[in-house]
Amino acid sequence: MNFKPIRNSYILSGLMLLLAGDLAAQVPKLPTKWTTQAASAKIPFPEYPRPQLQRKEWLNLNGKWEYLGGKDAPTAQSPKQAISFTGKKENILVPYCPESFLSGIERKQEINMWYKRDFELPADWKGKKVLVHFDGVDHEATVFVNGKPAGKHSGAYDAFSFDISTLLKPGSNSLVVAAYDPNDGKAPSGKNGPRGDYTFSSGIWQSVWLEPVGSTYIENIHLTPDVENNRLAISVAANQGQITVTALDGNKTVSQVSGGTGTTLFLPIKQAKLWSPDDPFLYDLKIVLKDKNGKVTDEAMSYFGMRDIKLGKVNGVVRPLLNGKFEMQVGLLDQGYWPDGILTAPTEEALKSDLEFTKNAGFNLIRKHMKTEPKRFYYWADKMGILLWQDMPAMWYQNEDTLKNRSAFRKELKAVMDDLHNSPSIISWVPFNENWGAFDVKEITAWVKKYDPSRLVNGNSGFNNNPGYQKALGDPGNGDFVDTHIYIGPKGASKPDANRAASLGEYGGIGLFVRGHMWPVENNAYGYEPTVSSLSDRYVLLMQQVEQLMLYHGLSTAVYTQTTDVEHEVNGLLTYDREVEKMDVKKVREINKAIIESGRTLGKAENK
Repeated sequence: MNFKPIRNSYILSGLMLLLAGDLAAQVPKLPTKWTTQAASAKIPFPEYPRPQLQRKEWLNLNGKWEYLGGKDAPTAQSPKQAISFTGKKENILVPYCPESFLSGIERKQEINMWYKRDFELPADWKGKKVLVHFDGVDHEATVFVNGKPAGKHSGAYDAFSFDISTLLKPGSNSLVVAAYDPNDGKAPSGKNGPRGDYTFSSGIWQSVWLEPVGSTYIENIHLTPDVENNRLAISVAANQGQITVTALDGNKTVSQVSGGTGTTLFLPIKQAKLWSPDDPFLYDLKIVLKDKNGKVTDEAMSYFGMRDIKLGKVNGVVRPLLNGKFEMQVGLLDQGYWPDGILTAPTEEALKSDLEFTKNAGFNLIRKHMKTEPKRFYYWADKMGILLWQDMPAMWYQNEDTLKNRSAFRKELKAVMDDLHNSPSIISWVPFNENWGAFDVKEITAWVKKYDPSRLVNGNSGFNNNPGYQKALGDPGNGDFVDTHIYIGPKGASKPDANRAASLGEYGGIGLFVRGHMWPVENNAYGYEPTVSSLSDRYVLLMQQVEQLMLYHGLSTAVYTQTTDVEHEVNGLLTYDREVEKMDVKKVREINKAIIESGRTLGKAENK
């Protein structure tokens, strides 16, 4: 397989134009084919940000903001008032973190960050409440509207919003965000931390948007498929009113239920079309809120998938069952880093492309490693039919100020689970990885399982590994998986026990150097191959070994490291810029699908 050209002509010409404009002081270390489009976008990510609670009216605030950061910036830690932007300031392109090329700032690490954006409300929003939504700010955000405090939030990986109606005025309004990120490892930060491997990222890193609602509105929804009982459990948060929920298959009404807010309603779904990687069917969901007089005060659209994930026995072996059947989980470790946007994909097309590549290569699982993604990532996983394991981003110093730091981890873990609960593609939560920042692992694993019994939990993926600066807590002994990480592997993978399935949560990590497509640092991997052909054959051999472990030693999951190269790591199936496929995708797809099919022949799944 021949490598593609290093850069195509439209990327080069576009970058030349950028160098004549706002990004004149910067040259991207490694551009992608989306860099030019993203950097020149007036409104990055113009798509509606929240597909599972969608209204017709909204206003996107992504784009150019005034920015003040750097070592001399005023403290942004719990400020009592907004700063003045009359002095020296820069422009930043939201939602890209200030450490990224696409932001227009690209400094090594920001701690105190101040953002300002002026906006005018559409005329037809008059008389409505207005919410400001932040889909991700790292780490502490304090928000001011027209100089007055609107709210404060702590946590980098969950979305939040404030009602700013009483702070608005006719005409122009100002929104100021103070973001404080010490990046000291004492809060969840994943690979974006003092012991993480990659470029730091801080501040606003997901979309910011406004939304008008009525005086009584749908604040949140909670959807849980219950296949065994042929129903969808749904609860709607609102301060008052009656809810009517309608399930739709295209234009056809499938079922309808009404009831009060704040209670669990059960929407019957008879003869459900089940969601699976081979057939990711999604029902549409219409939610209507009415007041005591029967007047509609809010209406939103959503969707859901009917699927069931639990442990059971296949020929006496404990395995994960999807809709009652064993589906061998053949996955990729997906870190979601980008050379131009760091923690944020340059565009929606780019975000979607990683999922499309994964699906096309025959994988049915992604382990979303040490970060969360925008809601539209989960929407595309739901839509395409890709199973997801969702990691909780690790903190690093869990044993310092334990009351504060451990409480912050628990709070954000719950917030992340709440934020992503409705996505049918997520089948497992992973609270800890390789003992990083691990504490009370057994207790937290049990809590996660109790809090969301509709999914599996992998309490400490790769418990056989451990950072040298702390004591290993090891296998919690509970949860749904016995999970080791073996590099290069797969020999030595876990075996199931009486109550848990066996998982190889990471393995592989074989590198290939691709000149002109690598991050400008010393590059490395767990092992190397010299050519696309040899790397592809090596992958096929590893997967044949995985199949032996599946057939004769009870292995149920294998997660190869990784989807793309990431900065110094060159062990991806794609280069970091997504320009070069480093394996023969046809060979990869064939062996992946053959092993998934082999798993299906193991025998009829029986829940015991």
